[in-house]
Amino acid sequence: MEIELVCYQDLTGVQRQQLTHIKVLDAQKSYSGDIHGALNSLLVKATSDIRGFALVADQQPVGFLLLKRGIYLPAWADTDAATLHALQIDHRMQGQGLGKACLQALPETTRRVWPDIKQLMLSVDDDNVTALGLYLSQGWVDTGEAYRGRIGYERRLALRLVA
Repeated sequence: MEIELVCYQDLTGVQRQQLTHIKVLDAQKSYSGDIHGALNSLLVKATSDIRGFALVADQQPVGFLLLKRGIYLPAWADTDAATLHALQIDHRMQGQGLGKACLQALPETTRRVWPDIKQLMLSVDDDNVTALGLYLSQGWVDTGEAYRGRIGYERRLALRLVA
């Protein structure tokens, strides 16, 4: 299977339509939202400081994420960071290592789009054990700081980008 992380603007019209069919399990929506909310965030705030990326497997979108920087950084993020939001893998494709592949492609993709970014950061719900395990297994580091989020406590994780 050929897998790549593709900027939303570089998707074909067909791929953009296919992207709208990505579905996550109901239990995951409280963590990642759904594809329609993520695309709305991207398209309503058309700016160079919010970028959307599709995880494409064999030319078919199977996942999506948002990166934010600048004025769109959450209050908990460092100013030299881009933050990861709304990471979702279609529920029919989960369990095949696609989340891991997405996270492995993310540093290089970020450096290509925003070469000035020094680190990636994210916030993950403390009870989202599966996601937390995935991020930590891919080199993300828990900053040790938790805060009250919208549905419970959230952990802040960071991944330094090396040139």
